[in-house]
Amino acid sequence: MFSFMYLLVLFAGCNQIEGSTSEDNSEKIVRIGYQKNGPLVLLQSLGTLDERLEQYGFTVEWKEFQAGPLLVEALNADSIDFGRTGNTPVIFAQAADTPFVYVAAGFSKFKGSGILVPDESEITELEQLEGKTIGFAKGSSSHYLLIKALEKAGLTLDDITPAYLTPGDARVAFEQGTIDAMVVWDPFVASTELHSNGRLLVDGEGLTTDRDFFVATENFYDAHPEIVDVIIEEIDASSKWANSNHDELVEKLAPLLGIDEDSIRMSVERRTYGVEAISEEIIKEQQEIADIFYDLDIIPKELEIKEVIID
Repeated sequence: MFSFMYLLVLFAGCNQIEGSTSEDNSEKIVRIGYQKNGPLVLLQSLGTLDERLEQYGFTVEWKEFQAGPLLVEALNADSIDFGRTGNTPVIFAQAADTPFVYVAAGFSKFKGSGILVPDESEITELEQLEGKTIGFAKGSSSHYLLIKALEKAGLTLDDITPAYLTPGDARVAFEQGTIDAMVVWDPFVASTELHSNGRLLVDGEGLTTDRDFFVATENFYDAHPEIVDVIIEEIDASSKWANSNHDELVEKLAPLLGIDEDSIRMSVERRTYGVEAISEEIIKEQQEIADIFYDLDIIPKELEIKEVIID
């Protein structure tokens, strides 16, 4: 079980929080980037972090992003101090020399990521994707999932026709029959299964862990490691709340995401929210993604993931 005592040891230089990190007790702001389909939206909606940081002289400024790549661009531009994204945008951030550090990881959510084909499709095996047009978001976690699925079938991206589409555009193309398959994540997977005659060919099991990652700018972490600790603790608390309160969670997420409750329920019931320290196993997972993306010329240089991990 994840121990925040261990996390506090992991975060070098962490000090006990006193009333405020500001010498003159003036109010400070922590800018947090989030996506509607990510765990930070739960934290925002519960309001617990805002309340807790008030006693330390900090207020929270929440900034919404439509996708992980946009969030890490904001991290690079120093427009946010902290954020959450998937397992591939952080690879691109490091490749772009963004001054950031991994703070913690989310639990694997591979069951909610996968390759979808129409119910009536003759495709029943990964090998049958050869020659097919497949929709996915370039550089996303789905991009990596597709690479690994094709590899398992003895295929490569050269054996399919890629259609680089956002989840929304891929859904339209899927429904219109202009693509043969779609690679995406929940709640889009669940919604397609329930409402667009989609069939899950494979999920991410054995292919990807599809983790969330929580990141901070180097400047903010160096200046306020204790505030980062508080944020992580509150993410952990909100995750535990989410796992124990599915009915309320569905009621919160459905209007925020504009997706029906049945799809949201399917999504949350096949996922466990949580946060854990960056382990050697997790570093290895990320290093494999970085190596594969470099080998395929998706990123311009080789990366050493440990360079952006807190010692």
